[in-house]
Amino acid sequence: MSSPAPVFDNPDIWRAAALARPAGRALPSGHAALDAQLPGGGWPVGALVEILQAHSAQNEWRLLLPALAACGTGPVVLVGAPHMPFGPGLSAQKLAPERLLWIRAVEPAARMWACEQALRCAPVEAVLGWLPQARADQLRRLQMAASEHGKLLFVMRPARAQSESSPAVLRLLARLQPGGDGVVLDILKRKGPPLAQPLVLPARAARLAALLACGGAGVRLPAGGMVASVPGQQRQGDPVQPLAPAQGAAAQVTPITAAAALGPASDGGAPGASVSTLIPRAGDALDRVAAAA
Repeated sequence: MSSPAPVFDNPDIWRAAALARPAGRALPSGHAALDAQLPGGGWPVGALVEILQAHSAQNEWRLLLPALAACGTGPVVLVGAPHMPFGPGLSAQKLAPERLLWIRAVEPAARMWACEQALRCAPVEAVLGWLPQARADQLRRLQMAASEHGKLLFVMRPARAQSESSPAVLRLLARLQPGGDGVVLDILKRKGPPLAQPLVLPARAARLAALLACGGAGVRLPAGGMVASVPGQQRQGDPVQPLAPAQGAAAQVTPITAAAALGPASDGGAPGASVSTLIPRAGDALDRVAAAA
């Protein structure tokens, strides 16, 4: 008679003093110090990751850019991002701007709907949602959709939400060091032991940090040092040509060239969600989903 399999062969059970083995695959975050503290050595694929931070801190870009650039070639969907992505800066960090699909949704229900539909869209590689008012039951629905369809899912919420329950398998609290030289990370929830002390990651890309250290105020920053998103106005002359949405579509798709600088998310217009993408191909994927909904 064969002996029963050891209980710890089950990935849903782990020793409290050790990191759990992930049930699915993990994608390296691009930050070695962080990967060493994450089960599987990276961001969990097919699971909800929550990033908590102060309002408009934008620490998520520094954390997520390396993984988003390496996760594939399909669309990366941004739902409710506070600012339009800055194409040249993202391109300098090896994230092709044409992969981005920016959904400007004002109402919380519209943001939740857009996140769930994006997770169910086959070509999509990752979904980033800014959901400050999301409830635990709504997050659980997104967690189930990410698990079912095997997508990267990152949800940004305010720091005060750390006291609320969450179905996320991984929760991080991010804040800038005084002076802005580093991003301090507290791992609030993971399948493993509590983190003894916060992690500190560089707040700037290595190339930019080196230039700032030796160049002084007159240094002209290279493309590699550009930021991912900045509040501001769209530059004059940037071509923005609206596309007619698919018949019956709930979202309007607008292609924006990678040269376009910025435009803050607009709260005006018709209620619901509108979609901007840096090329029509990425927008077409969610446009078809919206039409079928």
